[in-house]
Amino acid sequence: MHPTPAQLDAAVIATRTVLPLAYPADTILRRFFQDNPKYGAQDRAFVAETIFGILRHRFLLENLIERITPRALVLVYLVKFYGMNLRELASLVSETEAKWLSRIKAIKTDSLPLFIQAEFPIWLVEKLQTFMSDNDILELGLSLQKPAPLDLRVNTLLCKRSEALEILQHDGIKAQETPYSPCGIRLTGKPAINRHELFLAGKVEVQDEGSQLLGYLLAPKRGEMVVDFCAGAGGKTLHLGALMHSKGRLYAFDTSEKRLNNLKPRFKRSGLSNLHIQRIAHENDSKIRKLYGKIDRVLVDAPCSGFGTLRRNPDLKWRQSPQSIEELQIKQSAILAAAANLLKPGGLLVYATCSFLPEENQAVIDNFLTTHPQYASVSCAELLSLQRIPLDTGEFMQLSPQRHQTDGFFAAALTLTKEAKAD
Repeated sequence: MHPTPAQLDAAVIATRTVLPLAYPADTILRRFFQDNPKYGAQDRAFVAETIFGILRHRFLLENLIERITPRALVLVYLVKFYGMNLRELASLVSETEAKWLSRIKAIKTDSLPLFIQAEFPIWLVEKLQTFMSDNDILELGLSLQKPAPLDLRVNTLLCKRSEALEILQHDGIKAQETPYSPCGIRLTGKPAINRHELFLAGKVEVQDEGSQLLGYLLAPKRGEMVVDFCAGAGGKTLHLGALMHSKGRLYAFDTSEKRLNNLKPRFKRSGLSNLHIQRIAHENDSKIRKLYGKIDRVLVDAPCSGFGTLRRNPDLKWRQSPQSIEELQIKQSAILAAAANLLKPGGLLVYATCSFLPEENQAVIDNFLTTHPQYASVSCAELLSLQRIPLDTGEFMQLSPQRHQTDGFFAAALTLTKEAKAD
């Protein structure tokens, strides 16, 4: 759709509001729309697409613009990425702007520095260059500039995947099975799924396929004691409950009351009866200590940089730094060590992040195994093959948008090999 003058103005005002990035972009944008109820659905769709487009391509846009202003960013985004030609823009811009935009439209970008083409901060490119070639960095960067598809997880307690697909297709929503997750559906486009009967009845949840695969790695069974250690808003928790057929005991722990409150309406829709939601003060809370040595399976979806989700959250590039990565690594190690105490001998723990940085992934696991010799690594490829999932990325599960069309995910599986006293 081509913007009206009012929509262009709205996008410029929203860009000015969002770009300091004092908070996550989606939070600021939500507040912006609440403060401006005059904008209709089409206005909001155009503004949101423009804002996230600018964030995805900001390094390039700022490189092309001499005097960076919100209006300049919006106009250059529209000609470079939104697909508007200068004739279509003529009624929206001044003669001077039109001349300047025609010069910019002609600029070739494939000779620009790697960080601009990949749309990564220089410090992040330098980190990636320690274990990736420049071509691989560019490929990763380009894949993260594309919007993510909308994936659903079918709640197998209430519905079969084939049944959900049939209903969606009957309602004119283009949908297909995900290639790896046995309960995943990938939609074409962005239909308003949160108003669809399947969603309202708890039969589907929005969840990236990579995130769904974590549930199959952990593969909890009926009657087991299972902990989701960093449950957040509970997408993975609800999947674990469905895999357990709602039999046994499932704990959802998190330090954030707000995130756990977001889980409650989802829990209500899910049909689960075995879920216990508990807020904890920190990873060594007494509620955790009571369960030491009693748990069959633990999922640790650790707080991380989130770089694997840049397709959805492009503003993270400016909200993380080398210092924040170091701080996260300390937190990840502490959380993993505390969560591991929960396992009974022979139990399984899956540690996961949505990051592709070794410091948050392999390094955390290596350090843990060095200091906790009673634990051993288990091959993720073997665990997935037991679930008949044809995905082999080796000892660890490493997913990327360019190879698997999922968010970037890392997972490692650990088991407690012999009885050991809890710390």
